[in-house]
Amino acid sequence: MHRELSVETTDYHTAGEPFRIVTGGVPEIPGATVAERRVNAAHERDVETVRRMLVHEPRGHAGMYGGFLVPPDDDGADLGVVFWHTDGYSTACGHGTIALGMWAVESGVVPADPDGVTNVVLDVPSGRVRAAVDVRDGVARSATFVNVPSWVAARDVRLDAPHGAVHVDVSYGGALFASVPASAFGLEVTPDRYSELIAAGRLVKHALEGHDVARHPQDPRLSGIYGTILYDDLGRTASGPHQRNITVFADGQVDRSPCGSGTSARLPLLLADGLLGDGEVLTHDSIVGTRFTARVRERDDAGRVVPEVTGRASLTGRHTFVLRPDDETGTGFTLR
Repeated sequence: MHRELSVETTDYHTAGEPFRIVTGGVPEIPGATVAERRVNAAHERDVETVRRMLVHEPRGHAGMYGGFLVPPDDDGADLGVVFWHTDGYSTACGHGTIALGMWAVESGVVPADPDGVTNVVLDVPSGRVRAAVDVRDGVARSATFVNVPSWVAARDVRLDAPHGAVHVDVSYGGALFASVPASAFGLEVTPDRYSELIAAGRLVKHALEGHDVARHPQDPRLSGIYGTILYDDLGRTASGPHQRNITVFADGQVDRSPCGSGTSARLPLLLADGLLGDGEVLTHDSIVGTRFTARVRERDDAGRVVPEVTGRASLTGRHTFVLRPDDETGTGFTLR
């Protein structure tokens, strides 16, 4: 790098999980669609420089998440986004969609009804999604993420673990997730078991690399197990099932929120098991005690469902990040 690099961001968190919206300073990412731009971003040196400087220490951290704003695929969407995290680029991000919806309304990028619901339509690598932002008295209160169709990919997949066999389910919610009860590893989803939960999540994800259940049936760009969802069953509320989860993705990165795409992937499994009835709501808690609620908006005879996940995002800061040619750490480093 032979010049000073300056990048503008607006940062939010959704239920505790960071989302860094990059509003300026990113080179153009080639591609005719957002899905193509996601693939190409990893091969564009200048784009990768920006991702690395924003996600790595000292400007970011091992749990950082964010997105590059890009043009939508067509005029039917308000904006496009290429999602990124510590290890690269993801196909979907529910908590990021919630944050982007609230940012678009709060920043005036999408004109909002001052006392009602405003739809923010986004093109993401997995398809077209929507954040329905609830505004009351001129203040954005929450957003409901309407995802691409979700479905069950495989049930009861046997994996060998150090303490014995475990059985996992695989489902799709914009990305492929493996679900397994935390109790299968003798654990609960609590902060004091954090390191052990990460180890279990990494074990499952790595064990499924190259497995048939990790292949998307239509689009190979969406293949691969994105993350492992370890969950506790907390019984039921008056509205429906109540669970707590930790989603371990990338190479040991942890979603502090209940994970929007992961929550979407849980819905068809709960429906198939008879734990989520028609019109019922999943109360989904995170390891830090934050919460999403979710329900099935639509479903078909093949078991595919359109999920709705409701949460809220909060502004945490507006930043100008600078990388100078003589910075001794360059684009930074990651310590886990």
